[in-house]
Amino acid sequence: MFQTFTGNSRRPRQVNLSGRNPNPFASSNPGQAAAAPGSKDALANAQQERLRRQQARDEQNAALVVQRVWRGSRSRGYTKQKWRKLWDEREEYHHDPSDTPGHEMFVKTSDRGPYPSVDECYDQLQLLLQFASPYSHEDVRRLIWYAQRLLADVKKIRFIYRKDQWRLPLLRLERLTLRALELIIPCRFRKMAFAILLKFLDFLSTTILEDTVRNAVQYFGVLASVTSVICGYSYKATTSSLSSSEVEGILLATVLAPLHSPTAERSPGNLDLYQTFVTQYLVTSNLHKSTVILKGLAQGLDYELVEMALADLCHYTSLEHVDSLNGTNGTEKRLWLLAHLIYFSRHRRHTSQSSAQRPEPDFISVVSILLGSVADVVRSWVDEATPSNKHRSLPMSKAMFHEDSRGTMLQPFVRDEILSLIDQQNISSLLSGAGHSSSSHDQDQEAKLLASYALTLLRVFPRRGLDIRTWLLGTAMISTDSGTKSSSRLSAIKFFWNTARTTSVYGATFHDHRSAIQFLKPQIRTSTSTLDDNTTANERDQEWKIMLLFLELYTSVLRVMDDEEFLSGGSTDIVRSSISGSSWTRESALPLGEVKYLTIFLKNLAFTMYWHAKDISASGTTDRNSWIGSFFNPTAPLPNSPNTNSDTKVEEPIIAGVKGMSMDYVKSLVTGLLRMIYERDSRRQFLPKDHWLMTSLFDMEGFIEKVVAEEEDRHKVQEEEDDEPEFQPDAEPHSRLEYRRGHQDQEQMRLKALRKKYLESVTPRLEILQNMPFFIPFETRVRIFREFVYLDQHRRRGGHVDPDQWRMSVMHRPGPGGNESLGRHHAKIRRGNVFEDAYEQFYQLGEGLKEPIQITFVDQFDTVEAGIDGGGVTKEFLTSVTSEAFDPSSSLNLFVENDQHLLYPNPTAIDATKDLLQQAGMERNSFGWRNQFRELLRRYEFLGRVIGKCLYEGILVDVGFAGFFLLKWALTGGSGSGSKESGYRANLNDLRDFDEELYQGLLKLKNYPGDVEQDFGLNFTVSDTISPPPRAPNSKNPHHTPHTVTRDLQPGGSEIPVTNKNRIVYIQYIARHRLSDQPREQTASFLRGLGSVIQPSWLSMFNQSELQTLISGTSSSIDIQDLRRHTLYGGVYALGDDDIEHPSIQLFWNVMTSLTNEEKGKVLKFVTSTPRAPLLGFAMLNPRFSIRDAGADQTRLPSTSTCVNLLKLPRYSDLGTLREKLLYAVNSGAGFDLS
Repeated sequence: MFQTFTGNSRRPRQVNLSGRNPNPFASSNPGQAAAAPGSKDALANAQQERLRRQQARDEQNAALVVQRVWRGSRSRGYTKQKWRKLWDEREEYHHDPSDTPGHEMFVKTSDRGPYPSVDECYDQLQLLLQFASPYSHEDVRRLIWYAQRLLADVKKIRFIYRKDQWRLPLLRLERLTLRALELIIPCRFRKMAFAILLKFLDFLSTTILEDTVRNAVQYFGVLASVTSVICGYSYKATTSSLSSSEVEGILLATVLAPLHSPTAERSPGNLDLYQTFVTQYLVTSNLHKSTVILKGLAQGLDYELVEMALADLCHYTSLEHVDSLNGTNGTEKRLWLLAHLIYFSRHRRHTSQSSAQRPEPDFISVVSILLGSVADVVRSWVDEATPSNKHRSLPMSKAMFHEDSRGTMLQPFVRDEILSLIDQQNISSLLSGAGHSSSSHDQDQEAKLLASYALTLLRVFPRRGLDIRTWLLGTAMISTDSGTKSSSRLSAIKFFWNTARTTSVYGATFHDHRSAIQFLKPQIRTSTSTLDDNTTANERDQEWKIMLLFLELYTSVLRVMDDEEFLSGGSTDIVRSSISGSSWTRESALPLGEVKYLTIFLKNLAFTMYWHAKDISASGTTDRNSWIGSFFNPTAPLPNSPNTNSDTKVEEPIIAGVKGMSMDYVKSLVTGLLRMIYERDSRRQFLPKDHWLMTSLFDMEGFIEKVVAEEEDRHKVQEEEDDEPEFQPDAEPHSRLEYRRGHQDQEQMRLKALRKKYLESVTPRLEILQNMPFFIPFETRVRIFREFVYLDQHRRRGGHVDPDQWRMSVMHRPGPGGNESLGRHHAKIRRGNVFEDAYEQFYQLGEGLKEPIQITFVDQFDTVEAGIDGGGVTKEFLTSVTSEAFDPSSSLNLFVENDQHLLYPNPTAIDATKDLLQQAGMERNSFGWRNQFRELLRRYEFLGRVIGKCLYEGILVDVGFAGFFLLKWALTGGSGSGSKESGYRANLNDLRDFDEELYQGLLKLKNYPGDVEQDFGLNFTVSDTISPPPRAPNSKNPHHTPHTVTRDLQPGGSEIPVTNKNRIVYIQYIARHRLSDQPREQTASFLRGLGSVIQPSWLSMFNQSELQTLISGTSSSIDIQDLRRHTLYGGVYALGDDDIEHPSIQLFWNVMTSLTNEEKGKVLKFVTSTPRAPLLGFAMLNPRFSIRDAGADQTRLPSTSTCVNLLKLPRYSDLGTLREKLLYAVNSGAGFDLS
């Protein structure tokens, strides 16, 4: 027997896995390629065969499933049709085959009445639930038929309430009804269908309230969709026996049914029901179109429960975790919810007949959070429609959002409701009831709540910030002492200050500036943040809100508080003052001791923000590459590169959790307030002498060198930014071109922000000098300024700082441009036309005016003046230009002077030019018209360059500027301010430098105890007196007289009277108009020219009085011994080897010592053209003070060459003669002499 015998006679199958032909003699088909030998091909063929067999089996199984499903569906359809037929027979219901879905669907009305018994009603319900489909219109009709019969018997309805067996069928019926309502919305059902289903839904929701609560999302979601259709314009066109108001009334009852159920109480479950109602229904966009529904909700809702539900949702759940308020239309839904909430609150206060009633705490909290979540949209569009901007057109759309080039537009209802938040009565009512809490904890919580709400309003409505702050400050709280039962008055400033100084932010920062780092580090909340982390961050945010609101309000009140009121705070109690008729500005004055503590806190906070900027900005990250400096590291990956981890979504760091409260904003707020208090202390000192200095925190030994090094780093970064290539559009489609341009603009903004952060972290000394210069002594800052100038000269002139060396280097430059460049820096100036010649020849230089210039003075016959060119002709030229241009009586009419003979740009220069052009018959807005204004502003710009040239060269000029004008120079380089005057904010005290009479009049208005409206008769307008320039050229009417032009301070200002409530706003508008708006173009042009020669950041190191000292020298007593040590002698007076002075020189110094300080100043002006000494002593005078002999004639008067600061003194032999001749020459105006 064979071992392999199996009992089967069939030959076993031969499987060949080798891929070779088993027949060695077989020949391959010549028309077919031979298969490649090998086991891989055989394996691949086997796998393909297996796949084909599996695919065949899958197709067979799928066919079986399809057949089974189809048979089951057909069987169920047959069965449901039998049930429908049975149900129709029982109900005597007849189908109308002519009623097609394309036509308006007719609703069959049942005429059979109620069911005979509850059991029959129950059986029909069970049968209806077996076959009814919300997708079938006929089944919807059957549902309506059943609902009519069920609702016909009230007794059976009451009986059903007590039957537990009905609970599950009724729940299924409710879901069926909701689904049917949702699906028939697009169909043209008559209003009767909605009415019956809504009534039926009303019955179901109250019958099974507990199940309705669990099904609340679908319930209110469907009703929201129904509301949108019923209140929409398209549905109202349908015909029906019911009116629209009747259907809306039924819908309102259905919405309120579960909320008004007798079993509903203020339980957690009912709170969940209200939360669902708020997030599903109150976000509907068409509620405002139905007066019935909107007013019905306002009257029928338990508003306290609505506020409680939203407050619980916002504080414990967080809006970010509510799906219905997020997603694609999340912002739109939040806006509608906010608008409806505000409407309900206003309606409640109106019905309670107490419009001044203070809003509930829950309302304040919820509105703060909701408004903050949509701050970007509201800030972009709602503020455009504020009363102060009604003259600007605001496009509207039917939808909430319509994206175009301008962004998102708001519905009028939403806009109007949100704008009602910044009504004066609503703002004032916020603080009306504050301060009544007996416990300090309650007062702290009250202050935190109000601070959060007020800050949100200020950031969302920046253009109404002035009004909001004024209304808050003008509201005083009447507080009652629980012990003495006596009433006292508490101002808003003192209320928030009492709370702010108890916070940990204030306490820790006050004692140690380094403690502020932990409070300033932004808490970056991520999806992995724990609850404890967020709770701690929220507590810190609440403290910050109180502190920031106090700083906002105190900054605002200082703008309208005069020095007398400010200093009166030292004689009043910090907490309370008796109820009297004193103004709220006086009541807001803090005691001077508290002001001192406040400045210590602000100094420590500001120092930390600038000195430790790197530590603060690097917080919250552990990756070295996430720090801002890594952008400038070429080896670091880009932020959007594939190697960077972006799995965790990190929110943008903000301060206090309020949109818009960035670190830059807090910096500008703190430094701005510090500057304001420092300016008051500079005018009338009330703080210790060295209170403002913080030199103990710096290494002053090498401070100047380190500051210069930081300035070099800043310049390098600036050069990199300037060298970036600009966007060059090419031949691309418009859409792609716009996309590229927008993308590049965003990228440039991002890079600019990165550079700014980088500079803040690596140049802390520069940042402090530019924003808080009073931390450093004035003499140190002057030396730094001169170092900056020298550094700039060295950089621009290629190391040749000396003018002669620079000219030689330019002449020897390769190419023909050397002599041409020197030619542009040379000018021929006529003595009688200095300013115009200088403007014509030097304006085109631009910032090239920094380089050395050469001046040749000529007379009226074009004859060159003889003189000594000792390098001081430039000084003579600059002093001559300033003397002519800043003369208020000159025909230029560019600058005017106040009562103290201090100069500021002529605010009516543009209006006067318009009048002259109109009289000359020139067409408005023509080329010639625009060119005249361009030339006028260019002259202001050129004057700014001339003053910058004087500062750049260290030349003192005898020009005094008004303090408010100089203040704009000092605020052009700090953080948060622009290149012009955007950092300046007009205030009442600055008006004293503008017009003393106007200042005193506004003070009287501010403190007037009577009826302002009746006694003054003012409105929100201002009258400007337009005066023509003296000897106006080319005027057809040489007798042109001044005239008055009346302008509105705000749109419709002539119709708005000035009252006791709005007089502070009026005063601020007047100050802003006189100091900022009226001279805006002139000031901006002057500062633009000044900034082209002197970096604005350099000027920001000084306040206005220090800038005046920098321009014209110190006003302190003249140090004759310092002048003597730094005087040069020439001719006979030259010192010999023994260093013994000539007898006439000794007599001269004896006379100078005996003169009064006023006489010394006259002598100094006689020689140097300025009566003041240089800032750092006479060693810095350029050119140096010099004396040379002028012969032995005893009757000759002394003369000078002011261009080189040279005194030509005859060799007087008598002390009395020298004194007499010197004073006579000084007082008679003798001057330039060529002898």
